[in-house]
Amino acid sequence: MKIVAVTACPVGIAHTYMAAENLQKAGEKLGVDIKVETQGSIGVENALTDEDIEEADGVIIASDKEVTKERFIGKRLIATGVQEGIKRPEELINRFATEDVPVYQADLMSANDVKKKKKEKENPIYRHLMSGVSYMIPFIVVGGLLIALALTLGGEQTPGGIVIPEDSFWKKVEEIGATSFSFMVPILAGFIAVSIADRPGLAPGIIGGFIAANGSFYGSEAGAGFIGGIIAGFLAGYITLAIKKIKVPQAIQPVMPIIFIPILATLAVGLLFVYVVGAPVAQVFESLTAWLEGMQGASSILLALILGAMISIDMGGPFNKVAFLFGSAMIAEGNYEIMGPIAVAICIPPLGMGLATLMNKRKYQPAEQQAGKASFTMGLFGITEGAIPFAAQDPLRVIPSIMVGSMTGSVIAMIGNVGDRVAHGGPIVAVLGAVDNVLMFFVAAIIGTIVTAFMVNFLKKDVSGTLKGNDTSPKRAEEDASSKTTEITKLTNIVTNDLIHLDLQGNTKEEVLDELIASMKQAGVVLDEEAYKQVVIAREHEGTTGMGMSIAIPHGKSDAVSEPAVAFGMHRAGVDWESLDGNPAKLIFMIAVPTERAGDDHLKILQMLSRKLMDDNYREKLLHVTTKEEAHQLLSEIQ
Repeated sequence: MKIVAVTACPVGIAHTYMAAENLQKAGEKLGVDIKVETQGSIGVENALTDEDIEEADGVIIASDKEVTKERFIGKRLIATGVQEGIKRPEELINRFATEDVPVYQADLMSANDVKKKKKEKENPIYRHLMSGVSYMIPFIVVGGLLIALALTLGGEQTPGGIVIPEDSFWKKVEEIGATSFSFMVPILAGFIAVSIADRPGLAPGIIGGFIAANGSFYGSEAGAGFIGGIIAGFLAGYITLAIKKIKVPQAIQPVMPIIFIPILATLAVGLLFVYVVGAPVAQVFESLTAWLEGMQGASSILLALILGAMISIDMGGPFNKVAFLFGSAMIAEGNYEIMGPIAVAICIPPLGMGLATLMNKRKYQPAEQQAGKASFTMGLFGITEGAIPFAAQDPLRVIPSIMVGSMTGSVIAMIGNVGDRVAHGGPIVAVLGAVDNVLMFFVAAIIGTIVTAFMVNFLKKDVSGTLKGNDTSPKRAEEDASSKTTEITKLTNIVTNDLIHLDLQGNTKEEVLDELIASMKQAGVVLDEEAYKQVVIAREHEGTTGMGMSIAIPHGKSDAVSEPAVAFGMHRAGVDWESLDGNPAKLIFMIAVPTERAGDDHLKILQMLSRKLMDDNYREKLLHVTTKEEAHQLLSEIQ
């Protein structure tokens, strides 16, 4: 099977690439040829060619923003959110084999079908808003960093604060930054409108956003801010969409998108803002800004708690983006002490999870330890999404921990008057000179990171498989009977030393099976030897489990099994297993899985074994182990 995929998220930084990576790994794991195109913040990468699409058996679009589907007409297509690509990539791929995935036929759809599809789409308001945010972010990041750079390198201390001398080089840099920053609201509004009405909405949206940001149009000293920009964007988008639906003579149709639609929509949005919307929204925004600026003591701490919680609860999702957008707007109003706590809160989840994996490796699988290093690095650059893999796997322990850490850091930053002049977070902004009160920024970030790390490690249990240590008593099976949800991430999660046999004595396949089943019975894994043996023998009758290359993987799914386990046995001389290549089996792995966990666990264990045992060097090492401890260490590489 060959699959092509497209991943995209509104901001185009972390989610886009995480979904692509997980889909790629899932494809490799399932033996599916998959190519993933990313539509990130730097544009399209690994673009799908016409040949790729033509050869594909199916298409996956994992995106939270609009992705053009016309090139996939005639292909079976699954369209879902980017989070599904991150959390459930295997399920998405498997749907092409297990479900009747519909063929995309956009050009054949009736107008009613199109309307129905649009109504079925989830959160259109959020999607349009995030589309605008994704185009706005580069302008505010560039503007904020240039201003911060100019202040740091060209500023001079005066009684009134840092001032950049007029007519200096750094004054020009500051002006360039201010120019970039001034585009924030118009770009936000323009691309909200584009998301709703396509290209004809661009001019009305940008012009409407400019009017919203300049109160002189409607008699206000301050503009309507980002709230006005959002309203202008949605007004422009839906007005443009309504005008596009007006039926006009065929002779006029070609010029509608470039003349009549932009002019009429721009006029409508502009006049609505000047005479109806602008002044009331500006008043609301001015009141909100004044309220925030006046916050002191307990009220400012409450605000910091709310912002810290919103930033961390969904790590790049809707709550995170609302808080981020709010802080960005406050920068435009000259209030840097709102973005300061946000900038601290942004980096704490990934830094905290990275530190946690370093502090106590026993609580994390090897793959999580590697993810921790990547998470820590992402935290340094203010990418909250670095904590997502941990939250997805263990939300009940991870999410509360990162929220408490972010809220702690946010409050300390608020009390310490930490300001941030650029719409971004993490130590990178402090290093580049965008932060006021750098010392307190790092104090807040470090304390919040430590709180997250200690809390999550306190809540987490040591990594252990469903078999605990070397306890082989039948009682242990009863004690763990209710604990059947342990994640199997490597083979040694379910192999103990007592299930390792380096010198099997049986001379036939059945005798070897009896030895391995007896050890599983003694370990409390198999509750009824005969019942389980019947299942294993029945599987052998369907076709030999001798894979060749001196490997055999007998397996059985039965109610006689209390929990997933693997017994490993080595037969020095080899035993006839009717292998496909005729070679005797020397490395035998017996898989036992309860019926209720047959699907995921059975396939996962088979996949882990099959992939690793294809390595000639690995098999050779395994054949030469002399102790159970040495074998267990080597088996830990199977994951």
